[in-house]
Amino acid sequence: MLSILQCMNCNRQYPIDAVIYTCEECGGLLDVQHDLDTLRKTVTRDTFDQRLGTYEAPYNSGVWRYKELIYPDVKQEYIVSRPEGNTNLYHSPKLAQWAGVKTLYLKHEGENPTGSFKDRGMTGGLTQARVLGMKRVACASTGNTSASLAAYAAFGGLEGIVFFQNKQIALGKLSQAIAYGSTCIQIAADFDKNLELVRQVGIELGIYVLNSINPFRLEGQKSIVIEAIQQLRWKVPDWIVLPGGNLGNTSAFSKALYELHKLGLIDRIPRLAIIQAEGANPLYRSFVKEFESYEPMHAETLATAIKIGNPVNYPKAVRAVMWTDGVVEQVSDQEILDAKALIDGQGIGCEPASGCSLAGVRKLVNGGIIKPTETVVGILTGHLLKDPDATISYHRDELGTLKANYPNHLHQAEPSVEAISQILMGKGEAQTA
Repeated sequence: MLSILQCMNCNRQYPIDAVIYTCEECGGLLDVQHDLDTLRKTVTRDTFDQRLGTYEAPYNSGVWRYKELIYPDVKQEYIVSRPEGNTNLYHSPKLAQWAGVKTLYLKHEGENPTGSFKDRGMTGGLTQARVLGMKRVACASTGNTSASLAAYAAFGGLEGIVFFQNKQIALGKLSQAIAYGSTCIQIAADFDKNLELVRQVGIELGIYVLNSINPFRLEGQKSIVIEAIQQLRWKVPDWIVLPGGNLGNTSAFSKALYELHKLGLIDRIPRLAIIQAEGANPLYRSFVKEFESYEPMHAETLATAIKIGNPVNYPKAVRAVMWTDGVVEQVSDQEILDAKALIDGQGIGCEPASGCSLAGVRKLVNGGIIKPTETVVGILTGHLLKDPDATISYHRDELGTLKANYPNHLHQAEPSVEAISQILMGKGEAQTA
């Protein structure tokens, strides 16, 4: 076999078909380790370039196009793919100017089937569930994971189970999980407690857990970075900037970059910048202490997708920063929503958490970390319609102490040409409904 499971701490190895999430010896997180020596002899850029535009499964997926780097030995009959990936990389000069860099690209993972990057991980996780013969899969979720799990479980013929907290769940995400037929349970606890519960229930009832502690989830998410670099014709950007919540993408991105470099598919490793919300910033707090200590926290932010105070992938995220000479920054909810409004205003759109990427670029440029001449790829993790309430509340200026610095007011008019003309000619009063 080309792949094994290996503990990132003590290097203990387990077979690829073991139902296991952490090391039985030391409790460390597991990696899916591929035989890079063998892959180096067989995989080239042309391997993946020749599959672009194909209608043939599984290579029509933006994940399984890179099958040799995701799960080399898996049989096609087990793969659960909608397909996912193949998301656009937008070049936005106006947003680049606002952020202070010459060249900015935005990789929009909200263009996946259920509207977030989680689909890339879920195709990997559900595929492994089928390999293992599992009948039920479960997750704790702030929203996007639930939507993805519910869709992929239904599509793959498995029962989906989702644990939600009982407040501050964006309805756009909750509605997806319900619509796709999963068993949805709202619990009087935050995400971190629900993750603990789902792991316990999984052990007790033999249910396969598909949060990002599952290493096969992270293998699928690696494809975000691989695809972005392929879209840049294998020219590596200087920076890749992404939101940080449970830190699965952070972990997956660094692993992808490490492997691409080892295989000779890229000539250098770009730097990662992980951007957290000020109210959910345990990685940032640890980073400024040079990772000498780590303290979980109670998370509070309007960016619900990253409202996580005790990220399960913290150890892998620290490794990611080390591997990529990366940095961690924090931004306020005000900065997040202003950046989101600007992204939306360019016709691209994103959920609130995605605003971290643009806000983070601007802050890092102002701080002298990112140079204005450097090329930056920012990751947009979710679709605009994932949290429409946040969007409407911002533009109505109904978010309390947060202000709508870039509002698009909703006008009110009487049913007459004159009243409408006054608005369109700039004479009417801008009012919010």
